[in-house]
Amino acid sequence: MGGFLIPLEGEWVSPGVHSFDSRPLFPGVLPDWVNGHLAQAVIGAALVIGFWLWVSRRQQIVPTKRQFVGEWLYDFVRNNISREALGPDYRKYHPYLLALFSFILVNNLFGEFFVFMFPTFSKIGYAYGLAVASWVLYNAAGIKRDGFGHYMKKMTLPEGVPIYMAWLIIPLEFLSNFIVRPFTLALRLFANLFAGHLVILVFVLGGTYLLTLKDNLFYNFSGGVSILFSFAIFALEIFIGALQAYIFTVLTAQYVHSSISEEH
Repeated sequence: MGGFLIPLEGEWVSPGVHSFDSRPLFPGVLPDWVNGHLAQAVIGAALVIGFWLWVSRRQQIVPTKRQFVGEWLYDFVRNNISREALGPDYRKYHPYLLALFSFILVNNLFGEFFVFMFPTFSKIGYAYGLAVASWVLYNAAGIKRDGFGHYMKKMTLPEGVPIYMAWLIIPLEFLSNFIVRPFTLALRLFANLFAGHLVILVFVLGGTYLLTLKDNLFYNFSGGVSILFSFAIFALEIFIGALQAYIFTVLTAQYVHSSISEEH
């Protein structure tokens, strides 16, 4: 019996893709897509809405600790993402970028809490959903500003490109700006969360398995070391979760900027 193992129906099997399977909340009553991961996303949205309503109540000139936390997070996204990427036009898009950053951060941190122990965006569908929302935003912003025809020309045929190269450049630019962007945006978020959670599974569950082996002190010691090391992995995952929330939001802001700028 090799590899790191997970208890499943009385047996031990290696952690893998099946470890990310969704479990219906009410099997046979509601559709299977009403599952624990959907509940996490809904809880995450409720936490974000509740947090911003809470910190925005009863604002004072001298901020309370609650107000200070909200203002710090608000200023962080505004100064380092929205205004940095969009310049004077940032106010139109800052609410979306702030909500996006908050929502991704909360759902990424779910992977570190014992109640959930699962990052929502390690399920690819949720990452695709956010990428599509950002895709709609930056394309709608560009079309509103320039009109559909001019926007499509700007995004598929950059200024200065010789007309005889249009047959090559237009398909490549269309593929890059309208197809590749949302896919890479989603896959970057998904892959980091999926890989990180899988590593945690290997260290925690593998260590637990080694600790349960009888009459083998070496394996028991290795299992203990594995579990202790997993705490460092958890700390790293907290950092990665925050970093991926930042990267996703920055890229969204940059895509919006490219769609509303004078030159592409």
